[in-house]
Amino acid sequence: MRILIVGPSWVGDMVMAQTLFHCLKQRHPECSIDVLAPEWSRPILERMPEVRQALSFPLGHGVLDIATRRKIGRSLKGQYDQAILLPNSLKSALLPFFAGIPKRTGWKGELRYGLLNDIRPLDKQRYPLMIERFMALAYEKGAELPQPYPRPALRIEPASRAAALAKFGLSLDRPVLALCPGAEFGEAKRWPAEHYAKVAELKIRAGWQVWVFGSQNDRAVGEDIRMRLIPGLREEVSNLAGTTSLAEAIDLMSCAGAVVSNDSGLMHVAAALNRPLVAVYGSTSPQFTPPLAEQVEIVRLGLDCSPCFDRTCRFGHYNCLRELKPRPVVEALDRLVSDPLEISE
Repeated sequence: MRILIVGPSWVGDMVMAQTLFHCLKQRHPECSIDVLAPEWSRPILERMPEVRQALSFPLGHGVLDIATRRKIGRSLKGQYDQAILLPNSLKSALLPFFAGIPKRTGWKGELRYGLLNDIRPLDKQRYPLMIERFMALAYEKGAELPQPYPRPALRIEPASRAAALAKFGLSLDRPVLALCPGAEFGEAKRWPAEHYAKVAELKIRAGWQVWVFGSQNDRAVGEDIRMRLIPGLREEVSNLAGTTSLAEAIDLMSCAGAVVSNDSGLMHVAAALNRPLVAVYGSTSPQFTPPLAEQVEIVRLGLDCSPCFDRTCRFGHYNCLRELKPRPVVEALDRLVSDPLEISE
């Protein structure tokens, strides 16, 4: 059985999509799974053993361009028995339709009647988790999902990891705390830099080193964290944000002894690498897209106004994150790693 997955457009969603691939392999052990997705996702898909190949999709998020979708679709004619669509958009259904794939499966979404011929009405009460909505598409309508749920697990090649360490001049002579202070979603997911800096200071004083991960957009906050430390400590922080490729970030994060992250794509990467993880939540909720790993601590205040899922705080104060002080994050780290830290606020 040959299956084409139309993949999501966000790092975290792509990581969680591995639960679907796992279910497909359980149900059809001999099936081949190809994933049509943005080129940036290739390093994630190449680290998933269930995926045969990643097919680069050239159009950006939100771009319609029917002519290009028709051209790509026709180039795939006769190659697949089923397409499974993870986005709920109308435009995501065009390419499998143009490819003439016999079975085209997806949630009802945006007016996709005719484009999909295995269309599913989504019961959000039955499937509250995003991974449940992904996994359910591997089975017939109404089927019960098997328990326990699979967890994403990215494989790491030692040679690739060693090359990344050498490229950035990094050493594993001390344990590594990875910080992921960014979030493409917006400020309502970003724990303040001064709080990250306090956690970094305590771990450095305990003999750790700190690596900051993120995109070019996160480089400034990584530098802010570093410069909040006194000379002698700030040199123990490597600001890798904006300097690594996603592939290098994944390989380097696999070296971390612990990770502190906002609710972001890198949070899901850390979970899929099974790193001890403290996940900081503000405007969003772990009830929909929690990190899926064994060693996870969720830290949130749970204010009356959260989760609001807004990109910017409607009240302008961002108290769900600003009032979340370093202490509970440090205490969560203490429960995950073996060297409890002293903290005063």
